[in-house]
Amino acid sequence: MNRQLHWTIGATTLHRVVELDDAEMPPFEIFGDCTQAHLDANRDWLVPRFQDGATGLLRLTIQSFLIRQGGLTILVDSCGGNDKQRVRPHFHMQKRPWLDTLRAAGVGPEQIDVVLCTHLHVDHVGWNTRLENGRWVPTFPNARYLIAQREWDYWRNAGPAALQRTGDFITDSVLPIVESGQAEMIGDTHAIKSDISVEPAHGHTPGQKMLRLTGGAREALLIADLMHHPLQLRYPEWSTRFCVDPDEARRTRMNFLAANAGSGRLIFPTHFPSPTGGTIERDGKAYRFVFDGEG
Repeated sequence: MNRQLHWTIGATTLHRVVELDDAEMPPFEIFGDCTQAHLDANRDWLVPRFQDGATGLLRLTIQSFLIRQGGLTILVDSCGGNDKQRVRPHFHMQKRPWLDTLRAAGVGPEQIDVVLCTHLHVDHVGWNTRLENGRWVPTFPNARYLIAQREWDYWRNAGPAALQRTGDFITDSVLPIVESGQAEMIGDTHAIKSDISVEPAHGHTPGQKMLRLTGGAREALLIADLMHHPLQLRYPEWSTRFCVDPDEARRTRMNFLAANAGSGRLIFPTHFPSPTGGTIERDGKAYRFVFDGEG
């Protein structure tokens, strides 16, 4: 399997910083429209890379992306984090070496200039903070944390029911950033640099963002949770049970797939397995994902 971690897009480098490469979840928990017949019909390509043949669980990756250009260092999302009280075992009281993985990519926490929170979900904000002397403090002391205003407005008013499935990641992983003054609330679009821009990808959450990298022979799009699993190219109408607005998520995804199929743009969905990046191609009435370097 291609384990590629690094790409160059024009003057920009992109590096995957993986926290967990073997997360697994039941397909029927993720996709309300999924049936065993769907899985059986796609078994030839699902197993073993995208689905465990013995357990039937779908395979997912939890990761961040490190962007560097001309002295600017950007972290896109921050995985699940350590030492945090969570409902789901993937994230509960973990002791993972993610900071060591970040340093192995050549960057220490104090060197991060910008943290882009594509959306405020438990597996995207965990390393925003770390535990120090019993307090949650920003992991990246010199960074501006970019958070969509409409995303923040939703989560700060959503109430306990919205956090029941995961645990209260807002209090330990987002509020300390706001209270430290490091949060910068942004609108639907935002230019970090002329060739690094933030765009809307609403639906999965009210203010979800994606990141566009331009300036080279190929564009790249880091699309967060616009898609979770390659099954959504075969069945683009499927939204997850975790989508705040499944109908808007469906429209966003289907419009995105139609606009980018055959374009040659490199697409990076956060939870796709190694090497994560690839291109979208049409496949009859649906689509398929061609991982970079695999043809």
